[in-house]
Amino acid sequence: MIVDDSAVVRQVVKQALSQDPGIEVIGAASDPLFALDHMKRAWPDVIVLDIEMPRMDGLTFLRKVMAERPTPVVICSSLAEKGSEAALNALSAGAVAVITKPTMGLKQFLEDSSNDIVQAVKAAARANLRRLAGSTAPAPGHRPKLTADAVIAAAPAAGLGSGAGMVRTTERFVAIGTSTGGTQALEAVLTRLPAVCPPIVIVQHMPERFTAMFAERLDGLCKIEVREARHGDRLIPGRALIAPGGKHMMVNRSGAQYTVDVVDGPLVNRHRPSVDVLFRSCAKFAGRNATGIIMTGMGDDGARGMKEMHDAGARTIAEDESTCVVFGMPKEAIKLGGVDTVLPLDRIPEAILQSTR
Repeated sequence: MIVDDSAVVRQVVKQALSQDPGIEVIGAASDPLFALDHMKRAWPDVIVLDIEMPRMDGLTFLRKVMAERPTPVVICSSLAEKGSEAALNALSAGAVAVITKPTMGLKQFLEDSSNDIVQAVKAAARANLRRLAGSTAPAPGHRPKLTADAVIAAAPAAGLGSGAGMVRTTERFVAIGTSTGGTQALEAVLTRLPAVCPPIVIVQHMPERFTAMFAERLDGLCKIEVREARHGDRLIPGRALIAPGGKHMMVNRSGAQYTVDVVDGPLVNRHRPSVDVLFRSCAKFAGRNATGIIMTGMGDDGARGMKEMHDAGARTIAEDESTCVVFGMPKEAIKLGGVDTVLPLDRIPEAILQSTR
């Protein structure tokens, strides 16, 4: 079901989706109220939804759907160009993907991005939304394709080889990688951590401009400090650093302390930031001083990096299929033999606290 007040968007998106034999477009509506009338007769597997619409805005409609009959929703909105708060709110409310459409040259953009829209809808159709309601967090106030190796090699090094990075120190940290469904999963995990907990570094697949606002929102919900990472930031207890959208983040070592490098670089596994880049840097510079956690997400980004962390002596954890929105990245990491433990989402906070013991 396509819900957008623009006739051009409805036409072009419908045409793009209908060309795929695995997708049937059962309807297109100009606003959520028209959509609801149609959906009473035939409920869709996936909804492609705009945010700015007459009579009922997309966020209100999204929350209504998630409360009454959780259904995968792909947001297709220009609001991210204006400042991504509304789109981030949509992700937090349960949307599984966001496609940012421009305010100018819309038809050409949609035609050029038709494959991205098709893939987003197919991924959304596989999403498991039954767990979203159970992972709600406390209310605010609670306090050219290259490999990851190439990105790591191109970054400035701290002068310590991998051998020195394996020496055990009192500096221990947790690295988390996640994608589709990760905004809700991270909220569920981080809001359950006490103010004193191991340092955390996070790659969440997310476009530019989203990550700073996402971190700010989590910071208001959590007892720990959460913010977007800056180049040279030190990993300290009680702080979680989120890789900026459009940049890779790596862990480096300076003496007995760990810091992050935030760098440009090519897409790795179709992503920037890439989980593989983060995890492989952990394997190289931290070894058994790190714990790696891979959570819900489509594709295989992070699977090979987690295997390298495992082989370097790190403890590695994958989220269980029963709580994943998309059991893609954890599944691939398990298949490669790089996972020590498989845990449901509600047990991951405890695992983080135990990682320094």
